Amino acid sequence: MSAQRPGVGMTGFAILPPASTVELDADEVDVLRRAAGVLGGKRLAVLTGAGLSTDSGIPDYRGPGAAPRNPMTYQEFIGSPANRRRYWARNHLGWSHLRHADPNAGHAAVALLERRGLMTGLITQNVDRLHEDAGSINVVDLHGRYDRVICLDEGHVFTRRLVASILEEINPGFLEAAQASGVVEMAPDADASVEDPELIRSFVVAVCPVCGGTLKPDFVYFGENVPKGRVQRAYSMVDEAGALLVAGSSLTVMSGLRFVRHAAKLGKPVVIINRGPTRGDGFADLKVEVGVSGALAWLAAELPDLLPSK
Repeated sequence: MSAQRPGVGMTGFAILPPASTVELDADEVDVLRRAAGVLGGKRLAVLTGAGLSTDSGIPDYRGPGAAPRNPMTYQEFIGSPANRRRYWARNHLGWSHLRHADPNAGHAAVALLERRGLMTGLITQNVDRLHEDAGSINVVDLHGRYDRVICLDEGHVFTRRLVASILEEINPGFLEAAQASGVVEMAPDADASVEDPELIRSFVVAVCPVCGGTLKPDFVYFGENVPKGRVQRAYSMVDEAGALLVAGSSLTVMSGLRFVRHAAKLGKPVVIINRGPTRGDGFADLKVEVGVSGALAWLAAELPDLLPSK
């Protein structure tokens, strides 16, 4: 299955077409049988990344066709009103696209693995909440959630939908003007590139509806630490598992790679499904170069049930 290139939708957003039914060739089935041999009979901790959501129309960070980007750091966000204006303008556009994304076959497959009792839990680096939409329950949203907004001053929490309605009210016509200005490149964290500097300067940033404080999407920025409790819960999933399955992550950042290293240190088998190299390849018992959604769907259907413990 070849990598899909971004197209341009009717709105002017650069999007990826939804994946159709994936047919695996003989070589792909052969390597997946080897993966089933490594994973079969074990409860799995599953770690997913942006590569899983590309079949839902959300471009990833580093895969084929991904647009080069320089994401804003936490320090940049809190250090400058101009940076916050630029970020929220881009995020308002990103949200308008990401909220329409639907789970794909890979998300459904992970939910099926959980329903079959084959998982200790799911750790996702994605903020898109598509795993939960597909029915996954025991999920650690490692990098947070795009559907919530927090107040940095007093900790108030709001739905992203509410904040979007406020932004639309105080920035009438902004989305239409941004779309008319040209193709807007999307990113998996609800960010979007906007090339018109005048449009950015005209954007009005919403403040906390309760206290007037600074609002920030409830996910982890570069330069910001993942909350310790969230990390410990993810480690526990790996500790309780018989193997770790990684799907759609390049493992470039340590927040995900540490769980691969941890599993390898404990002697637990690691299988990585990802097109292209990852930082975890040296720790993997098996690397599977197959489309993520198709591979997960095959495994969810073919892995055997666990034998009852005596």
